[in-house]
Amino acid sequence: MKSEKNILTAFILNISFSIFELIGGIFTNSISIISDAVHDFGDALSIGISLILEKISKKKPDEKYTYGYARYSVLGALITTIVLTIGSIFVILGGINRILNPKPINYDGMIIFAIFGVVINFLAAYFTREGNSINQKAVNLHMLEDVLGWVVVLIGSILMKFTNISLVDSIMSIGIAIFILINAFKNLKDILDLFLEKTPKDISVEEIKKHLLDIKEIEDVHHIHIWSMDGFTNYSTMHIVTEEKNIKELKNKIREEMSELGISHTTIEIEDKDDNCEEKECEIKINNEGIHHHHHHH
Repeated sequence: MKSEKNILTAFILNISFSIFELIGGIFTNSISIISDAVHDFGDALSIGISLILEKISKKKPDEKYTYGYARYSVLGALITTIVLTIGSIFVILGGINRILNPKPINYDGMIIFAIFGVVINFLAAYFTREGNSINQKAVNLHMLEDVLGWVVVLIGSILMKFTNISLVDSIMSIGIAIFILINAFKNLKDILDLFLEKTPKDISVEEIKKHLLDIKEIEDVHHIHIWSMDGFTNYSTMHIVTEEKNIKELKNKIREEMSELGISHTTIEIEDKDDNCEEKECEIKINNEGIHHHHHHH
């Protein structure tokens, strides 16, 4: 697996780098470097978790997990997000503390470290740029943030060398942390949407209904349920009312239509006009158009 190799490379780079960084932060007495170390360590941890969970998430469906294991990769993203959130809060507290009790900083050491930081993280971001699981995207996002974080530290450390205002260091560290927090909350929302089985962002049930009712054999569609396992693969189930005898052909038509609309796996229940759909939920309309004809018995 290419994506796994990439993630492993990123993991080794990140974990060794965050240790190197922590030492550097302590040595130069720079809290923004220490805060970056927290950030990087969080990333490394999350990458490690992603790696294990990504491996699991590739497993084929079995009797215990009939939908397959794709959600495990979402779980990876969740754990990462929580770790980063906690890390950021500590960094913010550290930064505030440093503003209240300033300490001298070794600016030259900081500049050298920051240059290293930019280069190494740029390489890591470059390695992980391909990948299409929510995990891989999360990993790559972290890498890009790391590059930006270091660019900020580099600019800040040059600024401090010439102005000697050590406050810049604390402000940077708080800035980096707030940036991480905002992104973490965005990720959290996406993750919760998946766990709550919300209809995927780019899919409209209305639209699907319209497309299906355009197929001339279909008299009505109800019970449309759509969900996603991992943010990439979408599934749906539906009830179709039809008098058509050639069901196979109709199902193929429906599946084609659905895959064009971004749904890769569709389960179809066929009813004829006179079936009273057992489940009362059928009455719940998404909006009022298309009153059910199959409830009127002749």
